[in-house]
Amino acid sequence: MLKIGIVGLPNVGKSTLFKALTREQVNVANFPFATIDPNIGVVKVPDVRLEKLAFASKSKKTITAAIEFVDIAGLVKGAHEGAGLGNQFLSHIREVDAIVEVVRAFEDPDIIHVEGKISPSRDIETIQIELAMADLSTVGRRLEKNEKEIKAGNKIAQEQKMILEKLKTRLENGESAKNANLDYEELNLIKDLNLLTLKPFLFVFNVQEKDLEKENVRAVIEKYNGIPLNLKLEAELSEMSDAERKEFESESRISELIRAAYRLLNLITYFTTGEDETRGWTIKRGWTAPQAGSAIHTDFENKFIKAEVINWNNLLDCGSPSTVSSGQPNCWSAARQKGILRLEGKDYVVRDGDVIEFKI
Repeated sequence: MLKIGIVGLPNVGKSTLFKALTREQVNVANFPFATIDPNIGVVKVPDVRLEKLAFASKSKKTITAAIEFVDIAGLVKGAHEGAGLGNQFLSHIREVDAIVEVVRAFEDPDIIHVEGKISPSRDIETIQIELAMADLSTVGRRLEKNEKEIKAGNKIAQEQKMILEKLKTRLENGESAKNANLDYEELNLIKDLNLLTLKPFLFVFNVQEKDLEKENVRAVIEKYNGIPLNLKLEAELSEMSDAERKEFESESRISELIRAAYRLLNLITYFTTGEDETRGWTIKRGWTAPQAGSAIHTDFENKFIKAEVINWNNLLDCGSPSTVSSGQPNCWSAARQKGILRLEGKDYVVRDGDVIEFKI
C-alpha cells in the first residue's frame, strides 16, 4: 500500500489532519512534539463508481482503494543536525512515497508557534532546507562509499559518482534534489537513497474562512498550489456519526485532499466485480494489463494470457443483474452478448475506471 507522510513544524495541525482523515483519536495537544511515535492510518479513497458497481453486481463485499497516511513528529529548524526529534523524524519520512506538508496560516494567540510569529513562506522554507540538508548528508555518505567502490573497479559506482556530485551541488545551496533534473536512468541508479526532496510534495494550508480574506494568505496558497483546509472543522466533522456528517458534507473538503494525493502520486483505479466482491485496485498511470494484475497477485502478471476489459459506465449501462432463475444475464454476460467486452493483451495500458477480468 502506498504511504503518504504528513509533516510540518510543531503545532501546525498535522495530527488534526490525521484525525480528520482517519477518524482516529490521536494526541493533538498544544505543545511541540505531542506526536513522538508516528501515527499510522489507512484512508479509503472515496469513489462512487465502486458503490454503483457493487450494487449492480450484488456483491457480498465492497473493498475500496486506500492510501496509508503517516503522521510524523514535528520538524524544527536544525532537525538535520538532530534538533528536536530530527533523527527520528527523518528515519520515518524516508519510508513514504509522497509528502503532505501542513502549513499554518491562521492566527490564534492560544496556540504556540515555535518561531513566535505566523509566516507560511518562512515555515515552508524551513522544512525544505531541513530536508535538503538531510539529503546532503545522505549524498555525502554515499560519495565516500563510492570512492572505495571506484578504486575496486566498480563501473556503476563511477556513473553514480557523477550523479551524486550533481545532486550535491544543488543540495549545498539548499535546493531540492528535483532541481538536478535527473533523467529516468539516473534516478534508477540512486533510487535506494530514498532522497526526501525527490518525493512528490503537496501543501495543505491550515486556515479559517477569515484567513482566506487576506491577500497575502491567498497569494502563498496560490504560489504553492496548496489546498486550504479548516482542520479544526474537519476534525470536528470526523467525530460525527455518518448520519450527522451527511448534513455537513458541503462544508468538508477532506475528500479533495485525498483525490489530490491520488493525482500527486499519478495513480488511477481499476475495478474487479462479481457476486463475491467488488474491489478498487490502485496502480500507477501508464501500467500495462499484466502490471495492473500484479496488484492482485504476482501470478496475474507472470502468468498473464489476456484480459476482458470494459469501462465501468459501459458495464452499468448493460443493466442491473437479475437472478439466474429469471433467465436474464447479469451485467458482465450482457456486455459479452452485446460485444462490448474487449479482449486485451500484454501491451494494453489500463485506464482509470476500467473493469477487468484477468485470464491466466
